[in-house]
Amino acid sequence: MKRQMHLNLFIHSRGHHEASWRHPQTSPLALTDIRYYQDLAQRAEAAKFDSIFLADQLALGGDVAQAARTWLEPITVLAALAVATQRIGLIATASTTYTEPFNLARQFGSIDHISNGRAAWNIVTSWLATAASNYGGDGQVTHADRYTRGEEFMEVVKALWDSWADDAVVDDRESGIYARADRIRPINHSGEFYRVAGPLNQPRCPQGRPVLVQAGSSDTGRRFAARHADAVFTAHMAKETAQEFYTDLKRLAAEEGRNPEHVLILPGLSPMIAGTEAEAQRLVRETNELTDPEVGRKRLSGRFGGHDFSHLPLDKPLAPEDFPSPETVEAARSRTEVIINLVRRDKPTLRQLLGYLAGARGHYVTAGTPEQIADLIEDWFDDGAADGFNVMPPLLPVQLDAFSTQVIPILQRRGLFRTEYSGTTLREHYGLPWPQSVFDDPAWSPKTLEAVAGV
Repeated sequence: MKRQMHLNLFIHSRGHHEASWRHPQTSPLALTDIRYYQDLAQRAEAAKFDSIFLADQLALGGDVAQAARTWLEPITVLAALAVATQRIGLIATASTTYTEPFNLARQFGSIDHISNGRAAWNIVTSWLATAASNYGGDGQVTHADRYTRGEEFMEVVKALWDSWADDAVVDDRESGIYARADRIRPINHSGEFYRVAGPLNQPRCPQGRPVLVQAGSSDTGRRFAARHADAVFTAHMAKETAQEFYTDLKRLAAEEGRNPEHVLILPGLSPMIAGTEAEAQRLVRETNELTDPEVGRKRLSGRFGGHDFSHLPLDKPLAPEDFPSPETVEAARSRTEVIINLVRRDKPTLRQLLGYLAGARGHYVTAGTPEQIADLIEDWFDDGAADGFNVMPPLLPVQLDAFSTQVIPILQRRGLFRTEYSGTTLREHYGLPWPQSVFDDPAWSPKTLEAVAGV
């Protein structure tokens, strides 16, 4: 069978262009109206997308007066989307920095049960200094400390999801046995950051555990992804850097003893689609005219940990020296490297850079006809740059509809994308194996379980 790509819909604001909320073609519904997200999820499911994704931010942005974002807490939203859809995967972001492993394991386990096996967790290590102040911290957690804590967090949640065997629940009314105690185990974790006895107070997930997604692209982030992620969202402004990332992450996954085919790499793609290239470019110009450069300047400052860019003129070409070194930034370091590489390559003015970032915050932005977008997607997919794409429509729902009704049929005719779902779970959509259970290990006999439990 011909290799098939994976498509995820990234739902953000009224579209990924920072001025999308002002555009007359975007949804009139409030960004706190659950019907908005349910409608988008149903449209994506009708187009046979693998999954939808919700990002998150744990503090209010300084540009709130001129910016609209996705305000609802994403795990809660997934519960509402689970009952409004049947097949599409459901991915939400949650931070290892500002939550507890037991709480998170229960939340995502519940979503997996509610959705009958469609849940996924986008793992983040929160970098906003303003988020730290909302959780009792005095300042930004360092990049290294975030990932050190994150590694232990992963150890705990995986153990909790594995603390019930698949067959632990008997639910036998005649015998009076609801669950087999010998098929439930404590985890007794005691580490540097967490002490968790377990077991989880919830049966094993329909997928064994939720699918794991990650988006860090720094050296530390790549190694973290190679160890844990089933799918990786990544940002690249050129195919060449996407190819380098793809090759490197597959190599790292192999070094971690994993099958590289089971680590899917999905670069962000934000296409403006129209019947002609000229019309697509006109839509881009029309949307860009709604942007405020000073909002972009504030967002750029946030990307670089609060660095002050106010002294830079809008129309003078930039140089890498105008930015702090990524190694000194405790924020999302991989995205700062993407921006500096763009500056080094293209030498844009600040106005031009902010205009590009307004489109999708450092992801690949393009405009063209359905055929041109399909050609680009096929080229990246066939040339070692992607296993599929994290689709980021600049305007919602209009550009999602353009992608679904005009681009996807081209990909289907080329044999690159499904015409129907063949499975019911996200793990099946992604072609991933079921995770092994500790109860499959012969060493974990009932006697061993009793000893661990202190019986």
